Amino acid sequence: MLIDSGESEETDRVIRFLDEKGVEKLDYIVATHPHSDHMGGMYKIIDEFRIGQVIIPHLDNKDIPTTRFYEKFLDSCEEKDASITEAKLGKIIELGDAQIEIIAPCSKSYENVNNYSVGLFLTHGENTFIFTGDAEALAEKEMEASGKLRHADVYKAGHHGSETSSSAEFMEKISPDHAVISCGKGNSYGHPNKKALKEISKYTDEIYRTDLDGTVIFVSDGKDLTINKEKD
Repeated sequence: MLIDSGESEETDRVIRFLDEKGVEKLDYIVATHPHSDHMGGMYKIIDEFRIGQVIIPHLDNKDIPTTRFYEKFLDSCEEKDASITEAKLGKIIELGDAQIEIIAPCSKSYENVNNYSVGLFLTHGENTFIFTGDAEALAEKEMEASGKLRHADVYKAGHHGSETSSSAEFMEKISPDHAVISCGKGNSYGHPNKKALKEISKYTDEIYRTDLDGTVIFVSDGKDLTINKEKD
């Protein structure tokens, strides 16, 4: 399963990584929400690999994008005859020894596209991971109310460590042991935000940042976690 792809200009790095791991088919692709920093290069990956199912969030008609990258994404899915399905809350996906539950989005319509983000809770043996795309406080509150949240060993920080995510109630519910913040070095948004860092650091000092650490890889054997950073 691949969750998001990054901008188009960065996607070749993702493809090289998958090639190095011997990946020939992606059983599942999850495009969390239609912003280019999450799926701008997804069409390249669909063109490159054999694809099973593609999962996207339900979007209100007013929020269906007309951007070029999204059109390319749809064209590539059609050319590869890849099945596109909308994320269904509570759906369980069995993938090898891992189990993934779709925990968001919880509503059909949002004012902010970030809140459509597909949220996933992954369980692999004793290890647990949570991925929430760019979900902001509203969507985090809905996840909490749905009863889908629980402790996660690894939290892929919402919205690149923005102040609009990693809300106090949400963090209390998942109480992570590790967090990874995906953000560009010197990015114009000022990610990660000090408020988000402070909230995350209440639960763990094992916070990894791609702007400081480069690529961060967690390897799970179902019991132990091994963490590799590009920059040590």
